[in-house]
Amino acid sequence: MLSAVDLGHSGLGYSGAYGVPPLGFLERGALPDARWVEGPGDGGGAASRRARNKLRVANFVTFQGSPGLWGPASTNAALLAAAEINKRGGILGREIELVFSDAGGPIEGVIHRVSLAVDYDDVDIVMGSHISAVRVALRKAIRGRVPYIYTPVYEGGERTPGVMAIGETPRWQSRPAIDWLAREKKAQRWYLIGSDYVWPWLSHRAVKKYIKDAGGKVVGEEFVPLGEDDHERHLDRIRAAQPDAVLISLIGNDSVTFNRAFAEAGLSRHILRLAGAMDETVLLGIGADNTENLFCASGYFGCHDSAANDAFRDSYRRMFGPTAPPIGSVGQSNYEGLRFLATIAEKAQTLQARSLLQVARNVVYQGGRGEVAIRDGRARMTMHLAEADGLDFKLLRTF
Repeated sequence: MLSAVDLGHSGLGYSGAYGVPPLGFLERGALPDARWVEGPGDGGGAASRRARNKLRVANFVTFQGSPGLWGPASTNAALLAAAEINKRGGILGREIELVFSDAGGPIEGVIHRVSLAVDYDDVDIVMGSHISAVRVALRKAIRGRVPYIYTPVYEGGERTPGVMAIGETPRWQSRPAIDWLAREKKAQRWYLIGSDYVWPWLSHRAVKKYIKDAGGKVVGEEFVPLGEDDHERHLDRIRAAQPDAVLISLIGNDSVTFNRAFAEAGLSRHILRLAGAMDETVLLGIGADNTENLFCASGYFGCHDSAANDAFRDSYRRMFGPTAPPIGSVGQSNYEGLRFLATIAEKAQTLQARSLLQVARNVVYQGGRGEVAIRDGRARMTMHLAEADGLDFKLLRTF
């Protein structure tokens, strides 16, 4: 049986405290072997779960604030992976028991939730799909006591003992996209705008070098507080700088409101946009009329046709139906996280943390993205460059 427990007391279903269905848009009867349990963990601890043949994975997903728009798809992707793995006998014979907790809101509350779970031996694994600022806080609270798998696109360079990051990084995501836009679209003058936290800070540091190496220059840069939805002054500065391209490192709904305003101001007709955390979920929010000259590089696009992605898309539709939240890179990374966990556990033949972490530094696993290789703790995957085409993407190049 697949069970889900909410450690964050955020409410399950449409009337939750944050107004979001944290367990996805499951219709009654769509997952007959699931039971949802509201409230804190049962306090049984890891030894008790082992006796019951359970492996409890705490998935910290954001259900509120700017990144909250990814919550439903992220939850669905994790549920799908867990159901598939459990159907095959679980991980080393132990059934996955998913625990969902909100990674949004005041950071102190998120730290409190993960600390309780780890301090009281209430989870075996922590998995996270949230912004890097939360990752930095959680890794300090967890202190390597349980493995922590971080799944989405991020700035790179994560080397904290106990943390395994498997998402896209600027070297493989942004560099080839910048080179292509410089070569094919003559993008030389770049303006950088990002949310004011660690992922954009460090990503921009790398991007500036890639722009210089491609023969271009940065003509402006700014960081925007999370939750900002008035972008008029940012657009004024972009107009004054006269860039060929704007690199956008805004997160979630902040990217939605900026890109809408950018297009409505008429800037999209003559200025290219390259977005770092852009996927189908964000594109849907931006709207088909506001996506002209918008490009994105990512390890996952729903429109990519391959045996691995065909199987993933078919399973997602069967479980959640044709009106489920669109699945993009950030949400889909939750599926990758559990597939990665299953692979390293099988290779290590143990769920002991030290052995898992050792195996995780050099391993190849198969997910919806196809083959992903972790080499010396760094993830490598096929990267795609796409251009927005209404509410979908059109793939241009594969790197």
